[in-house]
Amino acid sequence: MKRINILLISIFMLSILSCKKFLDMTPSNSADSNKAIKTPRDAQIVINGIMNQMTDASYYGRNFFLYGDVKGGDMTVYSQGRGLDALYNYNQNANTNSFSGYWSQIYFCVLQTNYLLEEIAKQEALGTTGFGSYKGQALTARALMYFDLVRLYGKAYTDNKQAFGVPLILTRQGYEAQPLRSTVEQVYSQIIKDLNDAAPLLPKTKTNGYINYYANKAIQARVYLYMNDMPNSLLAAEEVIGASALYTLYTNANWVDSWKSQYGSESIFELGVNPLENDLGAASLGVYQRNKGVGTTAALGFFYSSTDFLTRLNQGSSDIRRGIMGRDESSAIRLGALYKYSGSTTLAGDKSTANNTAVNIKLIRLSEVYLIAAEAALSSNTTKAANYLNAIRQRNPSSVLATPATVTLDMILDEKSKELYGEGHRFFDLIRTNKSITYNDEFGGLTISTRPKTIDRTFNKTLLPIPQTEINANPGIKAQQNPGY
Repeated sequence: MKRINILLISIFMLSILSCKKFLDMTPSNSADSNKAIKTPRDAQIVINGIMNQMTDASYYGRNFFLYGDVKGGDMTVYSQGRGLDALYNYNQNANTNSFSGYWSQIYFCVLQTNYLLEEIAKQEALGTTGFGSYKGQALTARALMYFDLVRLYGKAYTDNKQAFGVPLILTRQGYEAQPLRSTVEQVYSQIIKDLNDAAPLLPKTKTNGYINYYANKAIQARVYLYMNDMPNSLLAAEEVIGASALYTLYTNANWVDSWKSQYGSESIFELGVNPLENDLGAASLGVYQRNKGVGTTAALGFFYSSTDFLTRLNQGSSDIRRGIMGRDESSAIRLGALYKYSGSTTLAGDKSTANNTAVNIKLIRLSEVYLIAAEAALSSNTTKAANYLNAIRQRNPSSVLATPATVTLDMILDEKSKELYGEGHRFFDLIRTNKSITYNDEFGGLTISTRPKTIDRTFNKTLLPIPQTEINANPGIKAQQNPGY
């Protein structure tokens, strides 16, 4: 962790300075970290910096979403060597393909939130007011970051909550700090604490690009689901669903075009991506999901839909979600390329500039909350479970709707796979529910020696290794390395 502290302290100072360009605003004293935040306006600038850093390629800007779908078996590889293959073939260890960017980038974002929270506390102690919503946003963001970290590096809560999670860093650390890993349960407890502390501080109005009360509740619903705390998950989900004046499900008629719009009626938390600011261009998520050569020669056909996913999506011919899919290079009719994060199959983008790589990242949509509610209600109220599921299942009008007698977990997970395809959920859902994952190696005629064709959560590489560079800087964490690395 010492290595991270050295890197992140220096990067953080640069990020404070870069926020001026990002918003054309200046903190009270951007050169002095101890005086940078003196007013709510200064806190707003740092919040913008945090949201900006969350769109980095090593986090939500690309790699985190790919992790969930590629490792979850819904995406596959047509040809190796195009980039990020290790997500698919699990050819990873502490030195090679460790995906250390997840560790360093997410902890960098944690550092930013810790800095902001400490500076807000100083100003509030002096009697300065107006920081409430920024404190709530920082706490909620930190909870989400730790939720992502513990899912990458720790066992599922439903598997072994006493296993190693990740280091919990809640204050600014000195150069020599070498924190060790907390348990999965301890990390989740802190996540819930941050979310609960934040909720009453947040506005119940829609705040495009930022975290409001309902984004906090949607994250709570997601986290409680992973903890198998179904009553609390359902309670939080239904509070979001009940905010119908702010959020409504897309109709079948407007679902496809919703990807060409910013901050639509389903968007509960959406990160803004803007040209010349945090646009990843040819390295963006949309380019990695589209067909080879479409829009740019840098589109190499990195990842396509697996045959199993397409078989499920194509049950019946009327699923409206096929409208955001385009052909892949394997044939003229196989719709295996995804265009959610290109805006449309015609690369319409989601901005007036029609930039098809600067497409906002939709972190939480109302559709997901309905599916969370369906799963959370399943053990206590199958009528509710079926109704919430059917609200999304109607995306395919030819589907047979669920009933209280027929609704199952597998039906819910299947619908979630189809609705949230490309949004980074599938792997984590299968791991937490103890399902197996089978990979579509035959699509590209691949021979994979670094993992079996079918895995489950007993496979050690379902957890990422602690990067060797981190171990070198923090020797105590070596004894806490994940098994098999």
